[in-house]
This record gives sequence, structure tokens and C-alpha cells, in this order.
Amino acid sequence: MPPAAVLSAYVSEPDAAQPRLTVVQLLPALENGGAERSTLEVSRALVAAGHRSVVVSAGGRLVERLQREGGEHVELDVGAKSLRSLTRIGSLRRVLTEIGPDIVHARSRVPAWLGWFALRGMRPRPHFVTTVHGLNSPNRWSGIMTRGERVIVVSQTVHDYVLGHYPHVDATRLTVIPRGIDPDAFPYGYRPDEPWRERFFGEFPQLAGAPLLTLPGRGTRLKGHADAIQLIAALRERGVDARLLLLGVVEAGREAYLREMQALAKTLGVADIVAFSPARSDVRDVFAVSDLVLQLSNKPESFGRTVIEALSLCRPVLGYAHGGAGELLAELYPAGRVPVGDVVKLTDRAAELIGRAPPIPPLQRYRLADMQAAVLAVYQDLASTRRAH
Repeated sequence: MPPAAVLSAYVSEPDAAQPRLTVVQLLPALENGGAERSTLEVSRALVAAGHRSVVVSAGGRLVERLQREGGEHVELDVGAKSLRSLTRIGSLRRVLTEIGPDIVHARSRVPAWLGWFALRGMRPRPHFVTTVHGLNSPNRWSGIMTRGERVIVVSQTVHDYVLGHYPHVDATRLTVIPRGIDPDAFPYGYRPDEPWRERFFGEFPQLAGAPLLTLPGRGTRLKGHADAIQLIAALRERGVDARLLLLGVVEAGREAYLREMQALAKTLGVADIVAFSPARSDVRDVFAVSDLVLQLSNKPESFGRTVIEALSLCRPVLGYAHGGAGELLAELYPAGRVPVGDVVKLTDRAAELIGRAPPIPPLQRYRLADMQAAVLAVYQDLASTRRAH
């Protein structure tokens, strides 16, 4: 049965032979980010399958959505990077004892440490699951994320990183479950309507009338904004008319970095064809009008969600061949991979893809339902094993 069909079975017809599970997910807060998004997606699948879903965190703007979708929230700060967090072990143990979960799933290091110690005092002890979302510095502190009875890793890149830096970890406890997207949210071949286009290009008139390159990423040097600006300058030198949108670079607290990037664009003579934007809620539409979506992180990242979002829309992606994004490009769009930091090859490939991009088939993997079904399968497998008394 395909993964999507598996989830459909979970959602529409809960199996009476399967016990109703209670799953608690631990994370610092419910604000914004990949781990938070995955937490809500798994909660939604649990509720749809007839299970009980509880999230313990310090709260945040996504709590309302969690509860609206049938999940429960317990407000407890289990994410503060301070020795004071140790005083919350007892509080967390009391919360977990009252809830009586089958599974406790930790998604970040401080919550994982607190959960680990809290569970040591419980009988019967819930099963402990961790997810390694990122390529954290390998040390004892980060090693807590490898102590789950099952360790979910979000890409083969993370899988190899964990085994390479924590050789004591039993590889059979690791399960690769990539993040997924909802194809309905990023439909194949989607194009925004004319009123949206008029508003967008009215807001950014310097982007109209030429192929658009978009680099999504918050205002940090890691995301490769300087490489993108150098790319658009190199394309102009070759006579290739293109424009660049740095989507998400405008961010509170990162004003000095923004000024640095604006100065670079001016120095390279491309300030008139580069737009700087804060994060937007209409990313789907922006990607859909882009001729090329860029992924130029200068350090390997654990996954590349923007890669699959763009490809799901049938938009070409150009990125560096490392980390999770490089892994996705190698599998799904090899024409979009170039060596890390090689601006010459980056420019060559950008010009080729702007001129004639290879066809992009509809995604058959990396769908939201695939991820949800796989995580629920891990929970069910663990729940079928004996809990420690």
C-alpha cells in the first residue's frame, strides 16, 4: 500500500485492533520553524487516526492552531538553555504521570534531556522517541538526540551524520523519515491569477519584465545571499537579463546584515534588479512566478523543504550539491546541482536553466501524507513492544 493510502487508512478508518495511543511531543515553543511545523502535522495525523495528541512547550502563536485541529497543549517551559531548566524535571514528570502517555517524542535537545530524566522516575515508563532535525555540533550535549528507542532522522544526510559522529548508536534504531509537503498546497503547474501578479509586481516593479530568480531564506550569512547577488551580477555581465528576489532576508535584529547585502548589490551594479523582502505568506505564488528557485546555503543543512516545494509546483531549482538540499536535487532534479561555492559553474547552470530547463515530473515522494504515515508507524511499532515497569 502506498504511504498516502496508509495514512488514508489511519485517518478514515481507525483500526479497532490497534490500541488508542496517547503521544506527547516535547519542544521548546510553538512559534515557527521546521520542527514546530512537523509537530503540528504529526498531531493532526494522530487526531485523525483516533489517537490522543498532547504537546508540551512554552507556548506560542501556533498553540491555537494545534488546539483547533484537535491536539492538546500543556504550557511548561522545557526549552530554556539554562541550568534552571533542571528544576522543571519534577514538573514534567508530574505532567507525564497525569497524562499517562504511551510515547514521549522529543524534538529538541533541552526538552530531550528533561524528558529523559523525567521518564527515569516513571513506572511503567513510556517509550522514548527523538527526532534529529538538524546537523548539531557533535558532543555529549547533542548526543541526547540519539538516545531514543527510535531515532527519526529527516534525511539520509542526517542519518550518515549521526552514525559518523556517534559510532556507538545502533543503526537499527535510526529511521529516515523526510519531511513532506501537501501537494494540494503546492499543486503541480500552479500559476497565480492576474490580480495577484499585478499586486506583486506593483510592490516590486524592479522584478517585472525578465526571468525571476528567488532565494528564500532568513537574514543570515548561512543562506548564501552574497552568492545570489554575485550570480545576478555575473548573469548581467554575460548579457542575461534576469532579476533577483531575496525572500526573507529582511528580518528584525538583522538590519546590519541587510545593509551589508544592499551595499554589495550596489557595489556590483545590480541594486536596480535586486529586491529585498521580509518573509511572506504567499510563498507558493512567489515560487510559481519564479523562473528559478535558488538554494545556496554555504553550510550543509539537514533538509531542503524549499526544494520540494518549488519542484512540486514544477519550478526549476538550482542549488549547491551538499547536505539535504543536495541530496534532494540528486534524486529529483540533478540538472540543478552545482559544486558548493563555485559561482562560475553556478552562473553557467543558471543561464542554461533560464534558457531551457529540463522537464520536472510530478513528485511521487516527499508528500506530507508519507511523513505522517511513517511517523505513526514508528509509534505503533513501539507501542506493540513491552514497556519497562
